[in-house]
Amino acid sequence: MSTYSSHASTLTKQGFTTLVNIYSIKEVNELVKILESLNTNDTNFRKTKDLFAIRQFLIAVPEIQHMVLNDALKRLIHELFGADFFLVKSLYFDKPSNSNWFVSYHQDLSISVDNKVMIDGYNNWTVKKDQFGVQPPLDILQNIYTVRIHLDDTNSKNGALKVIPASHSKGIYRPETIN
Repeated sequence: MSTYSSHASTLTKQGFTTLVNIYSIKEVNELVKILESLNTNDTNFRKTKDLFAIRQFLIAVPEIQHMVLNDALKRLIHELFGADFFLVKSLYFDKPSNSNWFVSYHQDLSISVDNKVMIDGYNNWTVKKDQFGVQPPLDILQNIYTVRIHLDDTNSKNGALKVIPASHSKGIYRPETIN
């Protein structure tokens, strides 16, 4: 039986699962140390008094990639999703508790791509910080998983993501039709 079999079942039914201890305290401290030492003048970095964000995170901070994609995370991904998965987007956010903001219910429907190529079924093109984004067809979206990594303690009171259970099985909802 897989280490993550109960999580696989929950993921299939609910559309999400929560795991702890993918990173040791030592690994988290090392990740934080690197993040705190970064020169934030890079154009992929956004820093204000209320937010620090990095688009294309693993490209902008390549020295952290092996730590984020540690053996435990790779094993988790392999056991939950198989061997044929690859990274399509990486973002980093540091939002102090006084800078959290409301985000309405929505689905993340876009993927990052290298080039804009007009292909049937790929719509709603965007460009953010020289990175193309596009909404792929539903069959592609149904095979995309988001892995959120929290380096600090999170709970229902301090800004953790809210997910509507089983909403992943409803297809694409437009914001105006989400009740």
